[in-house]
Amino acid sequence: MTTTTAAPTAGAVAPRHHSPVRRPSLLRLTAVELRKLVDTRAGRWLLITIGLVVVAVVTLLLIYAEDAEQTFGTFFVTSLLPANVLLPVLGILSITSEWSQRTALTTYALVPRRERVVTAKLIAVVLAAIASVLVALAVASIGTLVASATGGAGTWQVGATLIVNGVIVQVAVVLMGAAFGLLLLNPPLAIVGYLLLPTLWSVLGEMVRPLCGPAGWLDTSRTMDPLFSSDALTGEQWGRLAVSLLVWMVLPLAAGLVRTLRREVS
Repeated sequence: MTTTTAAPTAGAVAPRHHSPVRRPSLLRLTAVELRKLVDTRAGRWLLITIGLVVVAVVTLLLIYAEDAEQTFGTFFVTSLLPANVLLPVLGILSITSEWSQRTALTTYALVPRRERVVTAKLIAVVLAAIASVLVALAVASIGTLVASATGGAGTWQVGATLIVNGVIVQVAVVLMGAAFGLLLLNPPLAIVGYLLLPTLWSVLGEMVRPLCGPAGWLDTSRTMDPLFSSDALTGEQWGRLAVSLLVWMVLPLAAGLVRTLRREVS
């Protein structure tokens, strides 16, 4: 008995083995989100504005501050203030841009696990906050050199604790902004909410006597102030800071993440 093998049909295509598509790593997603911070016109000009305001503030200190106040510590803390005010807006824009510019459909189609995108965005804004501290250190160094050359105090003494506290404050405020962005998913509404609600609470804490006690635990302007005015925080001061950040950062972040994961993309 002879066996025959059927000849392949003309035009038949041999099956191909496709290699599985590898999802982008968190490092790559973070690099993409860092690029987005400067790719948009709003983000680019916000960063430029922060840099210009920092230089302007240090210049004013060199011109008008007393010689004894022209120290590295003073220049450093003052250089952090503009970024402290504007960095949260950058965090808000980073989170809400997917929805305001209607790119969420593309982004979450390429990366279906939305929590990975949100994590990359949060890492990106945290890195931006750390970069703002490095810029403040550089500007403070230049200011101190100029002060030394022009007859100012030019003192370089600064504790490492002050620099670490500066990092804590900058990271905290940018994450607070990102939390409001996650919770509201609308740039104007999130910016107004971030700027208005803590300020309103601070005013009520000063004006309404029964709220004075809770304000000491919930007003971030009060709980963060010892980070710059004290060499070492007490246990109670750390507790007040933790409670205020729990209310204004952690809870909005958690609620905003749940809303982002469940919101329908259209």
